[in-house]
Amino acid sequence: MGEQHLEAALPVGVDPRQHARALARVHEAAVAGEALPSAPRTVIGESWSRVQRLGIDPDRGPAVPILGAAELEERRRASGLTPLLPLLRGGLLSLAEQAAHIMVIVDAAGHVLWRDGSNPVRHRADRLGFVEGVDWQEESVGTNAIGTALVARRPVQVYSAEHYVRAQHDWTCAAAPLHDPRDGRLLGVVDLSGPASTVHATTLALVAAVGRLAESQLRTSHLTDLEHLRGVAVPLLAKVSGRALVTDRHGWIAAATGFAPSGRLPLPGSVEPGPLWLPAYGQCFVEPLPGGWLVRLVAGEPAGNAALPTRVALDLRSPGEPLLTVYGAAGEWTHRVSPRHAQLLTALAAHRSGCSASQLAAVLFGDATRTVTVRAEVSRLRRIVGGIVVGRPYRFADNLDVVVHGSAVAG
Repeated sequence: MGEQHLEAALPVGVDPRQHARALARVHEAAVAGEALPSAPRTVIGESWSRVQRLGIDPDRGPAVPILGAAELEERRRASGLTPLLPLLRGGLLSLAEQAAHIMVIVDAAGHVLWRDGSNPVRHRADRLGFVEGVDWQEESVGTNAIGTALVARRPVQVYSAEHYVRAQHDWTCAAAPLHDPRDGRLLGVVDLSGPASTVHATTLALVAAVGRLAESQLRTSHLTDLEHLRGVAVPLLAKVSGRALVTDRHGWIAAATGFAPSGRLPLPGSVEPGPLWLPAYGQCFVEPLPGGWLVRLVAGEPAGNAALPTRVALDLRSPGEPLLTVYGAAGEWTHRVSPRHAQLLTALAAHRSGCSASQLAAVLFGDATRTVTVRAEVSRLRRIVGGIVVGRPYRFADNLDVVVHGSAVAG
């Protein structure tokens, strides 16, 4: 989770009750399809539009299924969030209890995995159906900090009538997404929720800070694991002829011989021992190691100069999980790309003749001056996809069939 602007739900110096009444008037106009007396915050307006397209009833919301005990335990084990529980609880639970809040942790699919904190607020949440095992995505319960943070991929605070479903208007919540630093994968969200009367602008900053600490803990653990793998890799590669490298399960390079690769090898979504074709490296051969892979580059094919693929497919149909598939004569490769890289690829697909850095900056950020950021993003992308993206201007390589499935994703 990088540094980013945090937008509190309650403006500084504004009376919470007056603000709640103003929000209620805006909400009533929005659900009635009338002209709004004032515009909601952008993150809220975009969320209301999404849930209205889904047809969610603001009076009741849809019936939301709850996971059984066995499935809840399985989701907890598979979430990757269990190692973070001590830090999250240590950073937030004491405040949650003192401030009449509950701390809630959900997985990437929006299911509530754990709840802790104030007993009276937990009982109040029970009456709302905000319980362990419930699906709290926008598409299930409308605009809320947890579901909206899952979509926006940034910390979000929601107050009173900013919630789309009226039953939630008595609540305030602040949530921050948690990412796995090894591959950028969204693990879930940590949230503080409580009665609307407890709203405070600093709650969002606290949740975001604890979320960053949790990601930092994962990053430290990953570096320790990579160092252990390096101890295995160095003596192993000393016995290997030709070009080869050792990576962890996520493609992070522990050691290499015969060439100097970048810090991470872009592995496909699933890897099996045997032949493997990579867009940036060409034909390789993969062997399993404890905690990683030994990857040998096929002799005669220069690293970083793989044969140009013939077709590229970008799949945006699964929210938050854009997939890039590259097809070539030697095989195909599928990799989950970041939302930002998906945006970039979508823009290049729409402008096959090419874009300058300033044109891409205008598309990605709405600011044509952010060319340095664009060049850095394109450089990172090209390390993953090899020669399918070229420069001067930035574009897909010529004679390459490009297909985009679904709509553009948010950054």
